[in-house]
Amino acid sequence: MRKALITGASRGIGRAIALRLAEDGFALAIHYGHNREKALEVAEEAKRRGSPLVAVLEANLLEAQAATALVHQAAEVLGGLDTLVNNAGITRDTLLVRMKDEDWEAVLEANLSAAFRTTREAVKLMMKARFGRIVNITSVVGLLGNPGQANYVASKAGLIGFTRAVAKEYAGRGITVNAVAPGFIETEMTERLPEEVKKAYLAQIPAGRFGRPEEVAEAVAFLVSERAGYINGQTLCVDGGLTPH
Repeated sequence: MRKALITGASRGIGRAIALRLAEDGFALAIHYGHNREKALEVAEEAKRRGSPLVAVLEANLLEAQAATALVHQAAEVLGGLDTLVNNAGITRDTLLVRMKDEDWEAVLEANLSAAFRTTREAVKLMMKARFGRIVNITSVVGLLGNPGQANYVASKAGLIGFTRAVAKEYAGRGITVNAVAPGFIETEMTERLPEEVKKAYLAQIPAGRFGRPEEVAEAVAFLVSERAGYINGQTLCVDGGLTPH
């Protein structure tokens, strides 16, 4: 039985990933930061979809010790850990000249430093088993840039570099580390955008539509599978053709 921790799994892309892995029979640790009710709903749905064991775990990933402890808590309740999906993240958007130090630091802490800490602890467990799958959810803005998001873009670009480095460190131990970079996905964030902004975004996407969280989840499900054992250190864009290659 495969055992996975998914951070930020109470809604959006994280929720879709959890439910997709449930269909593949994963035991799951569903992490949330604030909304326990939503996390419990995901857990119940994951059970219905086939997960044999689901735990709901709270942690404030802005706190270093909480991020570290989360991995060990997940391994304890699941009886091990062979899969980690670093999905949790925050935004605090504003133009650079208006950006406060705390806005920069909070986004880097939640989006990049927390992934460093969870990955560091997970790798220790995976090395003993000589098998592991780690997927970091980055963003196409980490490749393309985006005005008003210097902190978010830096965190996501950093996550891509982090992925490449760790992949090379542990490939010989049967551990793969990859990143998935979603484009514009139908989530609560995109639902709140003004119509004129949505139209401007859509005009950039060759597919002519926003993506669905389930489409991102399919990419993750493949990368954490045993079928993807020779794919390592890669960033897979799920963006409808937005990002040039």
